[in-house]
Amino acid sequence: MTQRLLQLDHLSFNLPDGRVLFDHLSHTFNTRATGIVGANGCGKPLLGRLLTGEQLSTRGTVRREGRVYAVEQLLDPERYPTVAALAGVAPILAALKRIAQGSVDDDDHSLAIGQWDCAARLEAQLQQIGLDHLHADTRTEVLSGGERQRVALLGAWLSRADWLILDEPSNHLDIDQQRKLAEQISRWPSGLVLISHDRGLLEHVNEIVELSPLGLAVYGGNYSQYAVAREQEQQALQSALQGERAQAKREQRERVVQMERQQRRNARGDRQARDGNQTKLITNAQKERSENSQGKLRLNHQVAREQQQQRITEARARCAPDIQRMMLSPESVVPNGKLLLQLNDVILPFGYTVPINLTLTGPARMTISGANGSGKSTLLRVIAGELPVREGELICRCHIGWLDQHAGLHYPERTAVQWVYESNPELPEAEARTRLAQMGIDADRAMLKTSQLSGGERLKIALAAQLYAQQSPQLLLLDEPDNHLDLPSRIALEQMLDEYPGALMVVSHDEIFLQSIRLDSVLRLDAD
Repeated sequence: MTQRLLQLDHLSFNLPDGRVLFDHLSHTFNTRATGIVGANGCGKPLLGRLLTGEQLSTRGTVRREGRVYAVEQLLDPERYPTVAALAGVAPILAALKRIAQGSVDDDDHSLAIGQWDCAARLEAQLQQIGLDHLHADTRTEVLSGGERQRVALLGAWLSRADWLILDEPSNHLDIDQQRKLAEQISRWPSGLVLISHDRGLLEHVNEIVELSPLGLAVYGGNYSQYAVAREQEQQALQSALQGERAQAKREQRERVVQMERQQRRNARGDRQARDGNQTKLITNAQKERSENSQGKLRLNHQVAREQQQQRITEARARCAPDIQRMMLSPESVVPNGKLLLQLNDVILPFGYTVPINLTLTGPARMTISGANGSGKSTLLRVIAGELPVREGELICRCHIGWLDQHAGLHYPERTAVQWVYESNPELPEAEARTRLAQMGIDADRAMLKTSQLSGGERLKIALAAQLYAQQSPQLLLLDEPDNHLDLPSRIALEQMLDEYPGALMVVSHDEIFLQSIRLDSVLRLDAD
């Protein structure tokens, strides 16, 4: 049996600008399923690439014993042009083809060992998972996001690897496919590292490792157990922070008392010197001693304050940041009964061919459900005005805010501040920065190009540009808005949408997310 080991040994990584992303990470991964969680921008995808060896560390090592296979978060058709490439078998099929043409190359034969039926197995597995319309040479650019994800995951299950690294594998999968993914993870017999913000999927791991600027924190069990342990830990850390602040106030009061006592002693000595018969030499010496004592006391107080402030700073760094309430415009308020949207016998330009009839009034909250490829995203794009209807009538009587699955990728060269300014030139830069900060984009990251930010950070900026646009939306169209968001950001988004006074139409495959935002109706699209 192959020895399985995946271990971080004092791993460090510096960004090109010299900033330290993480430092001295050490951990030996469980030979079953481990979840990796952490805030957007902390380096989880990069850690995944370090685990596979695709990326080299600045310092430290990754020890690997056994074969490692990875499914990346972004499945770019340029990098994976065919189904065979996406499933990880393109080199094997190419080697088999060359052997059939007479190749005696050792590398070709090494790849072919035990893989002579690779093409047949791929076709059979595609058929088994309901993708029998795809073949090894099918171009991935014509596939939906869900289809690409399913093919990539199929390659993982067929890989026979000792370690799987799955980065946000539930993205773009419908609820049924997410359940199947969870079952596959539970059944996987070897090591598996799951980088994910999907709370439902994280219920199927045996260990959770949280990555933060402080390093790695390890929690035994699944997401529910992690959430309980994390809450208890945060309560203790908050108590410690409050204790440090209370201690700082007590010490400050004591310093004031000490300083006042010293000043009284100095004043008493001055009076005695003036009233006594001491020589000027003795008087000056006493005054110098008093001033030295007071100076030393001030210096000691300054050192004590700096040490106390350092303890408070360290205690605050260990606490999770507070989830801030987002500022929402009153212009987004929708009166009860106001007609926002009406679809009369609308047939989509492609995909779903059944006529759609829909009337949306007041602050309605609707989820659009259906399997991958059923037309959910297409319907939202039609309502947003990006695509024409094939037949029927669409009436829209409100301003729409539109956030598609790839919203964070539209303007890679813009900074967050520039993006928000483009949507609302009247918004002062200071206010734009404040509102971005409420979305979790701090001052430094607000000035970086969005191409330098994580997927979750880009999505939050795109959402801010919609919410704080010059004309506030009364109807938000959100296509999988929870994709790429870290757990705190998902909770913040849930709270914001729960408070949003306008109407919502949401596509999401996260059942926990949908339950949290008070949706009151469902439009079901079933694929033909």
